[in-house]
Parts: sequence; structure tokens; C-alpha cells
Amino acid sequence: MKRFCSIFSQLLQLFPRLEFEQAVKQHRADRGAKGFTSWGQFVAMLFCQLGRAHTLREICGGLASCEGKLKHLGVGEAPKRSTLAYANQHRPWELYQTVFGQLLGKCQATVAASGWKKKFRFKNKLASLDASTIDLCVALFDWAKFRRTKGAVKLHLLLDHDGYLPSYAVITEGKQSDIKVARTMKFAPGTVLVVDRGYNDYTWFADLTEEGVFFVTRLKDNAHYGVVEKRPRPERGPVQSDEVIFFFSLAQAGREGFFRRVEVWDEDKQSALVFLTNHLDFGPTTIAAIYRDRWKVELFFKALKQNLKIKTFLGTSANAVHTQIWTALIAMLVLRYLQLKSTFGWSLSNLAALLRHQLFVYRELFAWLNQPFEAPPALEGIHDAQLVLDLRQSEGRALLETRRSVHVVVSGMAQGVGFRYFAYQYAIQLGITGWVKNLPDGDVELEVEGSRESLENLIARLRLGPRSARVTNAEVSWTEYRGRFDRFEIR
Repeated sequence: MKRFCSIFSQLLQLFPRLEFEQAVKQHRADRGAKGFTSWGQFVAMLFCQLGRAHTLREICGGLASCEGKLKHLGVGEAPKRSTLAYANQHRPWELYQTVFGQLLGKCQATVAASGWKKKFRFKNKLASLDASTIDLCVALFDWAKFRRTKGAVKLHLLLDHDGYLPSYAVITEGKQSDIKVARTMKFAPGTVLVVDRGYNDYTWFADLTEEGVFFVTRLKDNAHYGVVEKRPRPERGPVQSDEVIFFFSLAQAGREGFFRRVEVWDEDKQSALVFLTNHLDFGPTTIAAIYRDRWKVELFFKALKQNLKIKTFLGTSANAVHTQIWTALIAMLVLRYLQLKSTFGWSLSNLAALLRHQLFVYRELFAWLNQPFEAPPALEGIHDAQLVLDLRQSEGRALLETRRSVHVVVSGMAQGVGFRYFAYQYAIQLGITGWVKNLPDGDVELEVEGSRESLENLIARLRLGPRSARVTNAEVSWTEYRGRFDRFEIR
């Protein structure tokens, strides 16, 4: 019989303890620690992100409620709130930057081994650079300079289009300009870098050209340039012009550089889009498609803010904010790794939502990942049917079965909030068989069988529903047990 630890424990196996302890030693993160280790802090913060715990109380209370399941995580006991808050404030956030780099290497190896199908035929590395502002309260985060009445930090991120993995990140104050951070970055020769108009700096473009790095961006309307060559364009199609140009400001500074100005008609917006690049060989439509793929970095920021805890923070110090953002990026890499490994067509939001309910379930991770709605196999030697009470009486032995059938209709805001999977999860845990489905009027219907005690527990759970549901009524009809189902399913 195969035995498995919890799914959360299997996720932590992505972070070998030897590598982690080497990073701890490198940054001296456990210097002065008396009981609460950096590994315990990492487990707590990763639980915060994957379990969607909103406060220190929820993190510590959530781990404490699973006290018997913490030893296989490498944690002796759940931390106290003050202990975790102190660790976030004082232990170096650079530790988590190093852990991020270690996991990134595993994800990139997975992309290479999976035979990732590139969107474009050229062999150059394609990456998008962008920044996103995370608003903060200036009264509490007085170190995060942004505006007179508003604080913020800015996350500058480089997205690798091979697997759409975040390959580099920098966290700065909100007032830091995007181009100033971009100038500090180094890119491998041959890389195609996609940026928006916030990075328009002709001197930086000339530097990239000298380093052998290609770029694609939008040209500003007020750009001053001269036309060197007008290239022929197709008679049909969206391409309106293809020109080789130079900038007067670079010529006056004594720097030689030629660029391409490509104008393409956007049928959806009914307007012309003007692109700028230093690659003189790509086709005009390829350049437009490359810039269109830059939208992936915007979707990454959207997924990061919607699915992980990055808009509100557990501490007000700069170190605590950096620690939480880096653990959010680590959690995003974990989710992308699971997506790459899975044969099921997961969206990132669904994977994050359903994984949250499975963290402390004892089941093989990739079996659940590939077949999330299949019941786990019955355990060898365990009767997986219904509760049978064996009562010894003076006349002899008799079996008293307490199995019943029940029909439930749940009303309220019960569709589109994961209610069916919520019911499926608890039905499997309680050994209940039957089905659950959505009704056209917005209600959710269940037909289930099991022991009366298990059914009553399930009904109590249904009356509460998942966090995002609003249950107004649950109609319950009890009937005699008929043994119609052998498993629980979502219809």
C-alpha cells in the first residue's frame, strides 16, 4: 500500500533542505535565532500565499489547527504571531530572493524538458520587461516614497516567454522610474526585449544595440527622427509603412544608430500603431505580433495580485514587505511549475483556488493534479463503504446500519464560487457517495448517501458554503438508503 504525506509537504520537496540551509548560511538568516528557524518562517509565509491566509492570526491559527501534520513539513509547532512578525521584520529578505532563483532553475529545466512549443519561429530568447505599482498607506509605510499623500512600492519584472516564467525582479520605491531600473539590467546578446513606451530612452536603445540586444517597443508621437530608407510594403494587409530611421538627438551626441519604424493598422481599435525596433530583418507583422505578446506580462501582474497576497501586508517595515513579495513570486513559480507538469488543462486561478483546499490532504500530488475531480483510490484494508455499527447484545451479535439518503437544494449565491467542488471535497472526506450539480435557476442540487452522522456534517458544511458563497437556504429531504451510488461525482 502506497502512503503519501500531505500535498503541502510534497510541494515543499521542491525546496531541498540542503540548498535552503546553504542559502540561510549565505545570508546569515538564522543568526541569533533561538527556536523559530528560517525554514519555519518560509513554511509559514508560503502557507500564507498558497492558503490565502490574510492575517498573522490566520497564518498561525491555520498552522496550529494542523498541529499533528506539521512534523512532516519540518516544523515542530506553529509559530506565535509576534514571533512571525519579528522574523518578517528582521530576517533578511535576500534569503527569499535566493530561494526564488533556486526554484527558477528547476522551472526552466522543466520547460526545456517538456519541449515547450515557441510561439515564434526565430530562435532568439524573447522577454518582456514591465513594472507594476503596489499601493501602500503613506502613514504606515512612510519609507515607501511615491506621492505626497500616497505611498507605494514598484515591482520591476522580466518575464521569460519560454514558459512565461518571471526570471528577474527588482523591488523599489514607488517613485523610482522604470527606465532607471532598466538601465541597471544586463541581457544576453541576441535577446529580444519587449517594453512599453515608458522605457523610451534613445541612449538606452543605442546601448542595447551595441550590446547585441534587440528590442521592440511603441514609438512616441513626439519623436524627432529622420528617414534613411523607405522599404516596400505589401499591397494588402495591415502594414502601412516600414522605414529605417535615425534620431537627431543621438546624431548630435555623436552616436550612430539606425532603427526601424513600422506602422501597422489595428482593425479592432481602428487606429494605427507605430512600433520601433533595432532588428532590421524581422517582418513587419512579426514585430507587431512580438509586441502583442507583451500582454503576457500584464496578465502575470494581474494573476499575481488576484491569486496571491500582495496587495495587503503582514508588516509595515521595508523588510517585511520585501519578504512577502518575494514569497508571492516563489508561490507563483510553484503554480507555474505545477501547470507545466500537469496533463490537466489548469488555468492559474483555478489551480490556486483548488490547491488551497487540498494543502493538508494526504494524497499523491500529481495524481490529484492530473485528475482533480476523481476520487482517491480506496485504502487497502479499510472498508470504504458506509459506517456499520457492530453492537453486541445478550442474544448475540447484530449489525446496525445507519445509512440514509438525502436530497439537498442549496439557494443563494452558490454558482460560480466553487460550491460544487467545496461539496465534493467534504463528501470525499466523509465517505459520502452521490452527486452535485448546478440548476438553471442558480441553485445547487445534491443527491447523496452515507451514514446519518456524515450526512449531517455535510449538510452543516453546505449551509456555510465556501468563503465566497452566500447561502440563504438549504432544503433537505431524508429518504431510506437505496445504495444507488458507488462514488461521488460533479455533474
